[in-house]
Amino acid sequence: MHRRTPIGHRDAATAMEALNSLTAIAPLLLRNLVTSAFIFADKSFLSLAEKYRLLELLRYLVLSSFLFFLSFLPSLFPSSATPEARRRRRPRAAPPHSAACDSGIARALSQLLAIVNNVPVSSRKYEAVRSLAERLIDENQQEGTEALLEVNRTVLSAAFSRTLSQLEAAMVERSGSAAAGPNRVLRAIRSVQDVARRGRAWWSSEEPTRLGSSAEKLAAELVWLAQKLVACGSAEDAVCSWASASNLAWLAISAEPRLQGSLVKVSAFLFKQAKDMGLDEIDESKKEQQRQTRMKMLMSWLPLLCRASNGTDAPVLSLSERAELERVLEQTIEMLGQEEEQEEVLSQWLHHFMYCPSSDWPNLHASYTRWCAASRKLLLLQ
Repeated sequence: MHRRTPIGHRDAATAMEALNSLTAIAPLLLRNLVTSAFIFADKSFLSLAEKYRLLELLRYLVLSSFLFFLSFLPSLFPSSATPEARRRRRPRAAPPHSAACDSGIARALSQLLAIVNNVPVSSRKYEAVRSLAERLIDENQQEGTEALLEVNRTVLSAAFSRTLSQLEAAMVERSGSAAAGPNRVLRAIRSVQDVARRGRAWWSSEEPTRLGSSAEKLAAELVWLAQKLVACGSAEDAVCSWASASNLAWLAISAEPRLQGSLVKVSAFLFKQAKDMGLDEIDESKKEQQRQTRMKMLMSWLPLLCRASNGTDAPVLSLSERAELERVLEQTIEMLGQEEEQEEVLSQWLHHFMYCPSSDWPNLHASYTRWCAASRKLLLLQ
């Protein structure tokens, strides 16, 4: 095994990634913090306002001003407010503004995939619009021309990133709502936010409404979009987005079992793609980038696999699927190549594996033993 690169460079890269993630989630955290503080203050003020007319008018004025401020809060963070801004942080294989991506068929597919996010599963129109989107994707793929293949890759990648952002926002909002509890002010705030979203997103796919976009629904759609991306030859886009979703992975550990189950399925599917990614690559810089992506995948999503594989009524994955994924994880850890990175991953696994009494999977004891033997040899060679 090779010695690791200087820690200072990796720490700087890690700090930059953490800063980017913090910037991306800042509007959501700030909104929930401000909302919770306002609700607490309003509860104390409400009893007095009901007794005195002047105080009631003052309360109404403050509430209106607060709602107005809340509707403009996302605009204070323009660099992280849209999924497009997140996509620009990492390199893409295809040019983002080619003629194919600006075509009518690309816009039609983008709109259909945005509507899939927005329409509730209970609606009779949900399956119709999703089937139409699948039909367009399949027809583009069957044509086989580079322009239509590029449409599929670019639009599906954008849809995956957008759905990922919406899911993270839905989970943050849900955790904030659980802390604040339901009341009239919170319902009024959400009503104003929904109206604002509908006004901004009349038909655009850039900032869709969140009607019907429950966390469970969005997670299920991520599974579907990931499968479509891989079928269209864009597995790397999905893997890179998933590997970078460290905030979502952290939120997933304490999510509801049904939601965790969908996220385990996405993780299992994309871990397989990450292992096979770039096996024939000869460009050293590209190989290094893929190694870093695998490292982020392992560090972000191994804790969820340790803690959420049982499901509510039945295991999320079958016995054969579990065994296969264990082999994939072992091979992926071996592909890191650097002893200290393997140590980080295996230490992360051991912590969550041992402190989760309800699960004994994934069992990476063999990888841990191999790493210990290699580390011992390295020490003796020194």
